[in-house]
Amino acid sequence: MSSGVNKRYRFRPRLIPTLAMLVIVVATTLLGNWQTRRAQDKLALQAQQDSLATGPVATLPSVRVEGAAWAQRRVSVRGEFIASRMILIDNRVRNGVPGYHVVMPLRIEGSILYVLVNRGWIAAGTRREQLPPVVTPAGSLTIEGTAMVPMPNPYELSRAPEANASAGPLRQNLVIERVAAEQGMALQPIVILQSSPSSDGLMRDWPRPDARTDNHRAYAFQWYAMAVVALILWIAFNLKKTENDEP
Repeated sequence: MSSGVNKRYRFRPRLIPTLAMLVIVVATTLLGNWQTRRAQDKLALQAQQDSLATGPVATLPSVRVEGAAWAQRRVSVRGEFIASRMILIDNRVRNGVPGYHVVMPLRIEGSILYVLVNRGWIAAGTRREQLPPVVTPAGSLTIEGTAMVPMPNPYELSRAPEANASAGPLRQNLVIERVAAEQGMALQPIVILQSSPSSDGLMRDWPRPDARTDNHRAYAFQWYAMAVVALILWIAFNLKKTENDEP
């Protein structure tokens, strides 16, 4: 007869490591799901835009429209820019160069309504306190572009419309309702990304909605991988060797 030691493993999870593991797994899984949804939403938005791009250009009417029904549609509108009400959306970087998006209300011909037009990108000057000059065509003209409904910024704190009333043209984000309240004008619930040419020197190469979906997928994979690693480490730390004597 021979004697020896039989080594076995015993799994004894402890409370604190288990709770920590659950928090990490749930949080990273939710973050991974969020990145996955962002990629899916961008792909769906691009598919919608591609399908509408083959259709006719719709003329924006002189009565108020439903924003969701016009989102991603190619539109045309005739009116006159109100240069004195220009808005510059700050922190818009193009090819590594900081700049602004130039947003301007256009009074719709034959209507009391206005529509905001994102006319394009302009570089910031070397001195941030000196805003770049923007050339604005005078008189009535026809603008074509893609209608969009600005998404709310999840990182922006709620502010009263009056907070920006005396801040000049600079804004961090574009909120149609806020602009309407600040400037006292009736606005269509959409913004037009201008695509029609103009000799104003502004850049209008708008990014596709599905841009950077691969980044979202990569981030999602990283979050899911962290969840798996946390689970494996939890199992490994709670698996202990035991020794039983055998006759």
